Amino acid sequence: MTFNTPPEPPAKQSRRQVPALAVLFLVVFINLVGFGLVVPLLPFFARSLDAAPWQVALLFSAYSLGQFFAEPFWGRLSDRIGRKPVLLITVSANAVGYLLLAFAPNIWVAIGIRLFTGLGAGNVSTVQGYVADVTPPEKRAGRLGLIGAAFGAGFVAGPGLSGLLVREDMGALGYQLPIFAACGLAVIAAIGVLVFLKESLVSQADAPARPPFLGGVRDAVSSPVVSRVLLVTLIYMAAFSGMESTFGLWTEARYDWGPREVAWAFMAVGIVSVICQAGVTGPLSRRFGESRLLAGGCLIFGVGLLGQVFSPMAWGVPVMMAIGAFGMAMTMPNISALISRATPADQQGAMLGLNMAVSSTARILGPVIAGFIFSTVGHDWPMLIGAALTVPAALMALNAGRAARRVQAEPVPAE
Repeated sequence: MTFNTPPEPPAKQSRRQVPALAVLFLVVFINLVGFGLVVPLLPFFARSLDAAPWQVALLFSAYSLGQFFAEPFWGRLSDRIGRKPVLLITVSANAVGYLLLAFAPNIWVAIGIRLFTGLGAGNVSTVQGYVADVTPPEKRAGRLGLIGAAFGAGFVAGPGLSGLLVREDMGALGYQLPIFAACGLAVIAAIGVLVFLKESLVSQADAPARPPFLGGVRDAVSSPVVSRVLLVTLIYMAAFSGMESTFGLWTEARYDWGPREVAWAFMAVGIVSVICQAGVTGPLSRRFGESRLLAGGCLIFGVGLLGQVFSPMAWGVPVMMAIGAFGMAMTMPNISALISRATPADQQGAMLGLNMAVSSTARILGPVIAGFIFSTVGHDWPMLIGAALTVPAALMALNAGRAARRVQAEPVPAE
């Protein structure tokens, strides 16, 4: 199925961009609000289903596994059938997934539902495609940058709402309330897509063929910069996702925290991350360079993990998490910047998409490994090992910077 709708006049197209883009940013925001609503209470919700720690880890990994396959699939499908149908399908799937999760009878059904919800949430590439369709080239960077702001704001709002809605004294129903809220928000987003969004894809006649799934691996491996940065993503994100998936269980074992305290802690992380990415990361990158700031961010995140383990009191945990969040804010923007600088213009999407796939892989492996370590070695060890992993990640970041400088210093061959 292809779209051959005649293009609209520029004035009419400009008038419809504002509500259309607002709905798009709402979709991304709601994806992260729903994610943030559910993540802090997942370990406790799983415990109500008699789940072991390693099963809690699988609950986290299943979502990322769904996203790993969904992003390239939905992106390619949106090129064939249009952006609006794909967005409507994925947001509706999110709503259904949250509703099913609230009534999951056992942990294995819950894991399957989280996999389904991850498949529905993998629509970021479709959102980016819509923005590119309706935005002049000179304005695309700014508008696509707003998607990152929607991610950060959603991760702030989600845990905050989760902390307000969760009711431990109500048993299973108390954990269901935040999940119902996530479902309701997804329904609102689906209605917004249906009512306010017009199809942006005009014609497929001149569209270039999309590369095969993970088709840029060979180019990434051959690049001395991109290959190293992808390793940083893999190591760093595995350490972060391992901490994220076991944090609720760790605070329960260490300080007898419940889902409300965990939700507030995650909200604090989101606030620090948004503030730093909005006003701190850019100036520091220009002053110190992407690779040095990336290395420093990895190490600061590691210090935050160590600080949580060795904090003598409960109030020190959110303080250490804020320090770690500052380091996290220094990592992902500079990872993308390094990849973008080292990649030709016609391969930007492929390389940045591959970085997302590597990140999803780390989010799949990290919780599983951390859950096993938590259950067999001790509850402090996922954080201790995660902190240790930030050292090779920082060294690899510095190596990527040196490789980038060598590439820039090479003479351009004469044509």
